Amino acid sequence: MKKIQMTTPLVEMDGDEMTRILWKMIKDELILPFVDLKTEYFDLGLPHRDETNDQVTIDSAEATKKYGVAVKCATITPNAQRMDEYKLHKMWKSPNGTIRSILDGTVFRAPITIPSIKPVVKNWEKPITIARHAYGDVYKSVEIKTDEPGVAKLVFEGKSGKVEEVVIHEFTGEGVIQGMHNTDASIRSFAHSCFKFAIDTKQDLWFSTKDTISKKYDARFRAIFEELYEQEYKTQFEQLGIEYFYTLIDDAVARVIRSKGGFIWACKNYDGDVMSDMLSTAFGSLAMMTSVLVSPEGNYEFEAAHGTVTRHYYKYLKGEETSTNPMATIFAWSGALRKRGELDGLNDLVAFADKLEAACLDTLNEGIVTKDLVNLMEGVEPKPQTSAGFIAAIRERLEK
Repeated sequence: MKKIQMTTPLVEMDGDEMTRILWKMIKDELILPFVDLKTEYFDLGLPHRDETNDQVTIDSAEATKKYGVAVKCATITPNAQRMDEYKLHKMWKSPNGTIRSILDGTVFRAPITIPSIKPVVKNWEKPITIARHAYGDVYKSVEIKTDEPGVAKLVFEGKSGKVEEVVIHEFTGEGVIQGMHNTDASIRSFAHSCFKFAIDTKQDLWFSTKDTISKKYDARFRAIFEELYEQEYKTQFEQLGIEYFYTLIDDAVARVIRSKGGFIWACKNYDGDVMSDMLSTAFGSLAMMTSVLVSPEGNYEFEAAHGTVTRHYYKYLKGEETSTNPMATIFAWSGALRKRGELDGLNDLVAFADKLEAACLDTLNEGIVTKDLVNLMEGVEPKPQTSAGFIAAIRERLEK
């Protein structure tokens, strides 16, 4: 069979542990037999990040700016245990956080849904997309652990010489202090990305923070969203018959649970991190959650929303078969190939991405699943497979 041709490379970011194993299986079985794949390859596995002082992560993000489309495998964000396990020189920051910061993008996450897996929330009829701000907040915070009484202050020294100072707390004993920040520029990029994505997908946009408590930090987010909506997007929203509204984060949670789904829920960085995991689990599985980082300039980085599946990796190293769900990683590849095809005008590549996803869904709808989905399925007899067996079943349907 003649392979589908590409003209511009994808940026390919390899990763860690079990997802790295699946990455190769997906390429070998579902992509390379059908596509003359062109990629700019970056090894973001933790050992190579350590060898390069994390420069490889920065280089991969800059390449994404150059080529416009990237696909990323799940990666480890090291803690103290990982420092010892991998004999690292440094406790490197989250590669996702680094890439998001460089691209100044917004993460959009949505569940992959099938008829035989019903959402835990029975009234949800359509997928809910989380739009997560990808800069600042706790992910860029600085922290102090204090072991004595004293005064903690927040101080800003302006270039003009103006100084602002507020007391955070007067400690009478030990405690912890955290300082967070954000920028108007990044919040504006977040808002633009959310409004544009809502228009592209013709979905309502909900935005939530807690500006009743955070009267400057969270209130700034609300003000910028409302300003941009009124100035640039209101007319387009009204023409499409879609809605933008703001509500408090706790009210949003209640509204989401009562809703029928089918909208975009925009959240600050940490809120989006937590709520996307809640939504993915409520819709079925974190392994069935797509994730794409979209920058204001129109650069795209597709990835799975889950981690590196460490427990399965240790089983794999012992020679044991695993039944790891590859769906989110496959959809990262199909999303990247589709976007590359759209940008380059390659209809065959777009069609291949559609067929790859259809083959995945056909496989699941026939009850051929990984073990994480067995107890979630209704109305079909599950036939659990190993990771390799599941991917082989997808390939069989893809070839047809």
